[in-house]
This record gives sequence, C-alpha cells and structure tokens, in this order.
Amino acid sequence: MKIQERTGAGAGRSAAPVQPPVGDRLPTPPRERKPALAALAVLLILVGALGATMLVLRVGDRVEVIRLTGDVQAGDSISDSKITSVMVNDDSGAAFVPWSQRDALKKLQAKSTLYKGTVLVGQMFAAKSSVQHGKATVGVSLKEGQYPNTLKPGDNVAVYRVSSSSSSGSSSNSSSSSGSSGGDSLLVDHAVVSDVKRSSDDVISSTNLPVTLTVDASDAPALAQAASNGEVVVVQIPGN
Repeated sequence: MKIQERTGAGAGRSAAPVQPPVGDRLPTPPRERKPALAALAVLLILVGALGATMLVLRVGDRVEVIRLTGDVQAGDSISDSKITSVMVNDDSGAAFVPWSQRDALKKLQAKSTLYKGTVLVGQMFAAKSSVQHGKATVGVSLKEGQYPNTLKPGDNVAVYRVSSSSSSGSSSNSSSSSGSSGGDSLLVDHAVVSDVKRSSDDVISSTNLPVTLTVDASDAPALAQAASNGEVVVVQIPGN
C-alpha cells in the first residue's frame, strides 16, 4: 500500500512541465526596416542644410556703402565729416555708391539738397560746374590801359568803374556827367581771372582784350552793366 502511494506521488511530480534552460531562449524575429522613413529623415537634413547655406549666402551679399551724417546742399560735394559707412543688401537693384569710391564722389556735386541719413546712389550726383556755388563769371572787353600787360588766368584783381566822361575829358554833356554821378568807384574788391584771350588767339586787328572774371554772384549785375559801357578797369591785387 505504501509502495503504491510513493509511486503515485512520483508520477505526479514527473508530470509537471519542464522549464527550458536559460541559455536556450528562442531567437526573436528581426525588426522590419522602413527605408521610406530613413529617406525622409535624410531629406529633412538636406533641406535644413540648404536653408542654412542660403542664409549665409544672403548675409554674404551685403556691401559697404556711403550714408550721410549731415545735410549736403545742392551744388556742394560730400566731405569726410558728413559721411559714414553702412552695410546694405546688394539685391535691391539700387546703384549704391560703394564706400571704396568715396574719394571719387568728392569730385562731383549734389544735384539737389541731400539730407542726413540718406544712403547715396550715383544718380544723386553730377560733374562739378566750373562755377562754384555763389559765384558767377562775367566777360569784359578791356581796352589798352584798362588792364595790366602781365594779366593772366589765376590772377587776383580788383575791378573799378571809370566813367567815360572822365576819360574823355569832356564837360559839355552835363546829362552824361549826372548819369555817371559818383565818378570812379570800386565795383568788385576781389575777383579771379578765369581766362585771358590774347591777340594771337583772337582777331589780329582787335585792340580789345577779352577777359573772363569770376566774382561773387551779388557783384555780377553791376559788373556786367559797367562792362557793357566799356567802363571797367582791372587792377592786380596781392595774392597772385
């Protein structure tokens, strides 16, 4: 009886499932690869790199140009005290004046008044006039004795009005004398000889000397009127 019970107990234990050894696990199936996701990731990386490159290139297109730090009146030129450099994008199509050309720009004059803060473009400037702002040139025809024989371009001179009545010595025309009342007078205290056309350059038979004078604009009307009457005398002054 006891023997049967032991046998039954042993049989019951042998019927329990046997656990597999730890090192004998079943292999896991390989992961399924998704090439589409990998390609999308690579594409996103390339797009990001391209965007960063374009940004760098756009920044690299900036150029150094001239900006005014003070007003420049029409007819005037720029000066170092009224300009500074500033960086701008070179994709606007505007003809900005590069900072490297500032010395060449000083030889030109503004077409109109330019104000502080303006970024300069080439169309704002033109070649300088031979006559400075506030000056005027007047042509006079001088007779022998009305100018120094050594007169030449660049000389500084003073211009006097000499009445024709005093030069002729006639006293019969009282109306003419009263019309030129005041006698001889200083017309221009300082003028510059711009040009002198000697007889070799003109008609040989001419006895007059054509001279071009640069004077202040305010002195031009009186000088032109006296010159038309042949009442101008030119005298050299210090500074030549």
